[in-house]
Amino acid sequence: MPDPIARLNAALEGRYRVERELGEGGMATVYLADDLRHGRRVALKVLKPELAAIVGAARFLAEIRTTASLQHPHILPLFDSGEAENLLFYVMPHVEGESLRERLDREHQLPVKEAIHIATAVAEALDYAHRRGVIHRDIKPSNILVHVGQPVLSDFGIALAVSAGSAGRLTETGLSLGTPHYMSPEQATGDASVGPATDIYALGCVLYEMLVGEPPYTGSTPQAILGKIITAKPVSATEQRRSVPPNVDAAIRRALEKLPADRFTSASDFAEALANPHFDHGAAAVIGAVRGPWKRISIGLAASTVSLALLSVWAITARPRPEPPAMFRSYVTPGEGRRLVPNSGTVDFALAPDGSWFVYVGEAPGGGRQLWRRALEDLEPVALGGTEGAVAPEVSPDGLSVAFLAAGAIRTVSLQGGPPTTVVAAGGVPAWGSDGMIYFGRDLVTYRVPATGGDPEPFTEALENRRQVGQHPLPDGAGLLLTLQIGTPAEARIAAVGPTGGAVRDLLAGTIARYSATGHIVYATPAGALMAAPFDVRRLEITGPSVPLVEGVAAAGIASQFTLSESGALLYASGAGSGYELVWVSRAGAVEAVDPDWTGELGSPALSPDGSRLAVAVQGPTSMDIWVKQLDRGPSIRLTLDGDRSDYPTWTPDGASVTFTSDRASPSFDLWTKRADGSGEPVLERDEEWALAEAAWSPDGEWLLHRTSTNVRGAGDILGQRRGDPAPLPIVATAFTELAPAISPNGRWLAYSSNETGRTEIFVVPFPNTGDARWLVSVAGGTEPAWSRDGRELFYRSGQGEMVAVRVETDGAFSTGATDALFPDSDYRSQSTRRQYDVSQDGERFILIRSADAGHESQLILVQGFQEELERIGPS
Repeated sequence: MPDPIARLNAALEGRYRVERELGEGGMATVYLADDLRHGRRVALKVLKPELAAIVGAARFLAEIRTTASLQHPHILPLFDSGEAENLLFYVMPHVEGESLRERLDREHQLPVKEAIHIATAVAEALDYAHRRGVIHRDIKPSNILVHVGQPVLSDFGIALAVSAGSAGRLTETGLSLGTPHYMSPEQATGDASVGPATDIYALGCVLYEMLVGEPPYTGSTPQAILGKIITAKPVSATEQRRSVPPNVDAAIRRALEKLPADRFTSASDFAEALANPHFDHGAAAVIGAVRGPWKRISIGLAASTVSLALLSVWAITARPRPEPPAMFRSYVTPGEGRRLVPNSGTVDFALAPDGSWFVYVGEAPGGGRQLWRRALEDLEPVALGGTEGAVAPEVSPDGLSVAFLAAGAIRTVSLQGGPPTTVVAAGGVPAWGSDGMIYFGRDLVTYRVPATGGDPEPFTEALENRRQVGQHPLPDGAGLLLTLQIGTPAEARIAAVGPTGGAVRDLLAGTIARYSATGHIVYATPAGALMAAPFDVRRLEITGPSVPLVEGVAAAGIASQFTLSESGALLYASGAGSGYELVWVSRAGAVEAVDPDWTGELGSPALSPDGSRLAVAVQGPTSMDIWVKQLDRGPSIRLTLDGDRSDYPTWTPDGASVTFTSDRASPSFDLWTKRADGSGEPVLERDEEWALAEAAWSPDGEWLLHRTSTNVRGAGDILGQRRGDPAPLPIVATAFTELAPAISPNGRWLAYSSNETGRTEIFVVPFPNTGDARWLVSVAGGTEPAWSRDGRELFYRSGQGEMVAVRVETDGAFSTGATDALFPDSDYRSQSTRRQYDVSQDGERFILIRSADAGHESQLILVQGFQEELERIGPS
């Protein structure tokens, strides 16, 4: 008998590569596979041969398409479906985690709150699908997957496709749709016209099992189970487990009513009943049913019971009612076409002051990224025009405008209409204060500028080797909270500065702090936990121990993905925080992993001149170091061993050594060179009184260029030193910010970025006589220039979030030709101050850095009642 995996790989060659079988269900066998076209792991499900034989490919594939349009955070999407050599298959994301079935087999019962959370999330997914006319028909624990603590419903509509495709001949296979324990009475009696009430019944069964440890009706055979489903008396979860709240028991009993008309009218009603402590269903006794000599006694007892009930109602209403759960979570993850596009180093969303809407960085229709505004009462977000390429949104205190960062410039856009306006051409992540000022950090200083525009002024003192990021204004102009980026995220510190600026006061370890009106600061740990610490806003002091609140918060480097509204709502992105990976990306955007086993906090990749090795900065537990790796899956060596931070590697022209910045011998960053094979000691290239941020060699090795760190000397200048000269000379040094120097392969031209036009663009000048001429190459914002190895193209990242290639002439007079947008690059790590990619020798591939969880989209989670939870914790 042929190997089924070999048969599948032969049938699906070029599309999927099947690795191994994951499991087998009633209708399909599940395999783990690689989606070769999209570079992602998937679950490939193949219908049982006996089922596929009678279903019919055309009908099955036509019906399954109806489920492909379902886009919901708790519904596992359908990627693909098809027929190959008489095999009917469909493809879904591979979810790292376990099914609810596996969890229940191991633990039997779940904590009450967790069970309610899972049931509520599934109910939200069902309500979404039911309103679109799609019924699941096979709700059961094995179809509920749990990923990063969040439930996802799989195989949505597959049962419908099978039943429709089999055209009533399903009994010929000996199989049935639905699992006996979770089948509704109408399914058990063979009624084909099932509706939403069938899914609600099955979800009630699943919730009952999560709480009690077994389904509501059990038996030794499927026939016995179906008989109980049709005729047995109602069940009570509270009778089996006293900790189950009465309203939850009542909701389950209504969901399990025999008649569909007696159940909830919608899945959302089921979810609301689970959250409502006052929900009840059914009567304990019917007085009118009493007969015979007991009637008089019964009436008397009934009267006494009514009196007691009235007294009970008075007692309940006379004292405070039980408080509902302090925090209520809802999932607001945008769907396909508008999905969240994470950006390295910034928070990707912001809440309105009243918590009724949020703005986030999402997909732009034409590729790249832009800002979207999502009102919680609306199903779909609305695009904010003119925000292409934007990151780091920040809502104004009055909720009427949004500030953001694009191509290095801080801009604002009014929600009442009109184009964006530029506040400052060279800025940082904006923080909008109630005083009408926008605060931002650039390297070692925090600046402020009027929101209407103007000249930025320093607000804080400079801190040696500590970048000031993540500014958050305190209420009533009381100052700022800051994150101090020292080295690794584990070394980051939360700090504060008073209302007049100046001295920065260190508070505690953590990243990205927000102030709550309850008198706490909420901050994140590198492990992804949100903490609350009591805080005296007048004295800028922590007054008690920190308390953990939420786990599983995603982080993009130093930027933990959460924010608070003034009203006390919390919005955060879930994530495992597994670091970054290196990928090859073709000109058409096809992605291939460099080495799946090589992940971490990676930055500034630089290919050797022959393309066989890669130098890259790797953030470790206590330091950042330069590593050299043989491509693709060869060994790697750690090049640097001393100092807290070594960064920005670049190769010497002969490929024998790597030059990098390091603080190994002084508090500021100097330029060092070390042999790429790890032998010998590093050689000091440049030691200046100011910090050096990056280097570039001329092809003949005669010139070594370097850029000054912004805010330390000037606003970012490019200087160069010829071998034998005593001191460096200004190459491009103006009042503007010049970044990312790149010399052409023939050594005649210098490309760099500058904000002199009001936004960051790419310029080219002659080298070394840079004052003779100048050409503007980019047209709508540009950062991170790189030359092709033959000098015929100049690449850069556009303000619209795309990788761009410009044809150039460099042998004679410089000129530009056609400009091509190659692929959206917003999923990859970027840094306007230093290139975060490199180009292969043939110019056909780019090596980039992306999140190692790129295939597992974060969930956006809104927590209402978060402020009440902080109040419950108290100040200390």
